[in-house]
Amino acid sequence: MPPARQLVLIPSYNTGPLVLRTVREARAAWSPVWVVVDGSTDGTGARLQALAQDDPGLRVILLPVNRGKGAAVLAGLRAALGEGFTHALVMDADGQHPADCIPAMMAASRAAPAAMILGDPLFGPEAPLIRLRGRRISNRLAQLETLGGGIGDVLFGFRVYPIAPLVGIMRQSRWMRRFDFDPEAAVRLSWQGVPAVNRPVPCRYLRPEEGGVSHFHYLRDNIRLAWMHARLVLGMLGRSPRLLRRRAAPPAAATPR
Repeated sequence: MPPARQLVLIPSYNTGPLVLRTVREARAAWSPVWVVVDGSTDGTGARLQALAQDDPGLRVILLPVNRGKGAAVLAGLRAALGEGFTHALVMDADGQHPADCIPAMMAASRAAPAAMILGDPLFGPEAPLIRLRGRRISNRLAQLETLGGGIGDVLFGFRVYPIAPLVGIMRQSRWMRRFDFDPEAAVRLSWQGVPAVNRPVPCRYLRPEEGGVSHFHYLRDNIRLAWMHARLVLGMLGRSPRLLRRRAAPPAAATPR
């Protein structure tokens, strides 16, 4: 692979002042940082543009309407690919992901440039129990869908992706545009032979009184996740002979493709 060119990519939708704090912390840890404002109506797009005027390491991409996290990430990845970037660390704008872990994640990506570097979340006592139980189900299903592809946590969005393979997958799929982006991206990259490297990362759920913002809708998004897993299980069935051969191959012979 060519020498790595890495950026931080932050999709944001109506996260209020939290996105400003997240961007400042990310910029203190890395350059460049790109923010994709996904049709926000809370005024943060203009405030981020004002920050970018005095910071050459910060770029703001404004999308006219909200299309979902996956669509916002894809817009940023396409622009980054066009400018020669090879890897993007995607992190949420809502303050859950620790910016001080960015350098270590980027170093892991440079050491294994063909891999996706997946944050493996370390939750505090404030994490909602119902959310933790739900992600355990998704994690088990991801292991089934990849036949043991080594994905530690399929829902945690603090990750470094090799850009070209992910853009190629998303161009061929109508899915992965909203809340289903994180798990489906990891599973489909694994199907393509992109290995997973898991790194423990602290994760914090902010309470509403701390400014925490969540756009997760329990009924709607759990239905979307259930439909996504149904698609992926069906997709795994047709790929199972190739996946089983790959799992059985010696490490040196398991080359990504």
